[in-house]
Amino acid sequence: MDKRVDDLSTALRGLQSGASLMISGFGNAGIPANLVRALAPMGLSDLTLIINAIRRIDECDATLFDQKRIGHVVTTAFRGPGRTPANFEEQWQRGEVTLDIVPQGTFAERIRAGGAGIPAFYTPTAAGTSLAEGREQRLFGGRMCVLEEALRADFALLRAQKADRYGNLFFRGTQSNFGSAMATAADITVVEVEEISEHTLPPDQVHLPGIYVDRVLQAPRLD
Repeated sequence: MDKRVDDLSTALRGLQSGASLMISGFGNAGIPANLVRALAPMGLSDLTLIINAIRRIDECDATLFDQKRIGHVVTTAFRGPGRTPANFEEQWQRGEVTLDIVPQGTFAERIRAGGAGIPAFYTPTAAGTSLAEGREQRLFGGRMCVLEEALRADFALLRAQKADRYGNLFFRGTQSNFGSAMATAADITVVEVEEISEHTLPPDQVHLPGIYVDRVLQAPRLD
């Protein structure tokens, strides 16, 4: 099946208000900036964002928070740079958006579990801390563990260096980050890439098989 699409509107077809989105990225690597910037003009509201560091959304397109398009955030880091509160922080403090702050390893495993069909798992990470408040805790082997539910999303938005028409992906370095796991845990996976190969990618270059990818869009390179 040819998974190439020609424009952003086609790439994001079916995305509606109230949807949940996983967005790849670690630092600036793997952020699907073109897809993120296409969200605000769609006029959607009450979106749930699942992303490693929420400040990257503000840096990429502050209008998502300026226009109050976001209702809930699951993230490992919500502070902006410096002492001045980021737009998201101010909205959270005013109760305009809800926040689920998650240790990074737990964040990755919750996504992986969602893709593997595992509804929940126990982890010792965060046991006995404020992050465990309101969560079930049990003792295993003498260690207190916290029950964490898997994460799934309606859409996953990824960035890769190269794809072929079948959706097989090649990531450059840190671009892969959480993207591969997110692709398995979303109903629809959309990927912006710098290059679409006319030929099928060699097996040793396939970092994510096309079975997990629904749409591929060629987008400008981000420096």
